[in-house]
Amino acid sequence: MSTVSKPRVERASFGHMPDGTDLERIVLRGVEGFEAGIIPYGAVLHTLHVPDRAGRSDDIVLGHDTFDEYLAQRKFLGATIGRYANRIAGGRFTLDGATIKLDVNNGPNMLHGGNDGFDRKLWRIVEVKDTPEPAAVMDYASADGEGGFPGKLEARVTYRVTGPTELAVTFEATTDRPTVVNLTNHSFFNLDGALSESQILDHRIRIVADHFLATDATSIPLPGPPHPVDETPFDFRQMHPIGSRIRKGNEQLLRGRGYDHNYCLMPGEGVRLAARVESPRSGRVMELLTNQPGLQFYSGNFLDGTLPGKGDRLYRQSDAFCLEPQAWPDTPNRPDFPSARLDPGRLYRHETVYRFSIV
Repeated sequence: MSTVSKPRVERASFGHMPDGTDLERIVLRGVEGFEAGIIPYGAVLHTLHVPDRAGRSDDIVLGHDTFDEYLAQRKFLGATIGRYANRIAGGRFTLDGATIKLDVNNGPNMLHGGNDGFDRKLWRIVEVKDTPEPAAVMDYASADGEGGFPGKLEARVTYRVTGPTELAVTFEATTDRPTVVNLTNHSFFNLDGALSESQILDHRIRIVADHFLATDATSIPLPGPPHPVDETPFDFRQMHPIGSRIRKGNEQLLRGRGYDHNYCLMPGEGVRLAARVESPRSGRVMELLTNQPGLQFYSGNFLDGTLPGKGDRLYRQSDAFCLEPQAWPDTPNRPDFPSARLDPGRLYRHETVYRFSIV
């Protein structure tokens, strides 16, 4: 008896924008229950179903069941972040002798693009490919001066299933004036499942970095060179449980209520391994590969039980972790950091791959 396989791509309505515009949800499928659901509002990774060691496929990213919930609260769940991910000190920087003033929305600093970043924009669906490597392509045109950033920025993001259980996310951007750009995806992961009752403190993580950026009380990198991870709770060069040292009386952990720091990835060309996370409970393994110079590791410290998510579950501290490949924070104010400058005629290209397996 023949069987009919599921289509690799599905599209369906997920709700409506305040002006009545229909919002689609696109599902890209791999094999064995692997699938990624994307919505164009914020270019959000809405769901990511990954099989465990028993063959059960669960959604492993935090989010909301309805579109109205995404509109109601800005929590960056699965969102594309821009024009500049992470923080810029004082909400200002100097570019070619001109002082650029940005939105200040995180204490004295700019965070994740300011008051109305790319996570709050409706991206345009450019193309949906129902091919052996199904993909969704979306773009957004950020006007000159939006959020204070100079230059009209043409941004594009592509979600593509590039293997049986592998998702690639590619960001590209061009500008008509010199500017800075730093795009990333802000998914919150729990390898036991978004609806599980388990926290991520027993997840084991390895980060391919010898140095990290220590920060001040407002999460801005301190002056001076990156700090060695050696003999600190930030040393994840070998696998360690996320929670094994998170309650140490370390000043940096106290400031961030846990991990919320940029790791300075080992130099290299192209897409390379940046981190590996394993869940002893589900057996799921996530490897993150990227071409970016930094990786922000966040242990879900500010999830405080006030945000209801999928299945009406209240998200609490340590319910998820984030791994955000990106430029280093406050780079526009730090000539000693790798540059985030983008000039006309140049292409910004950020490549990240999430590769899943079981152990």
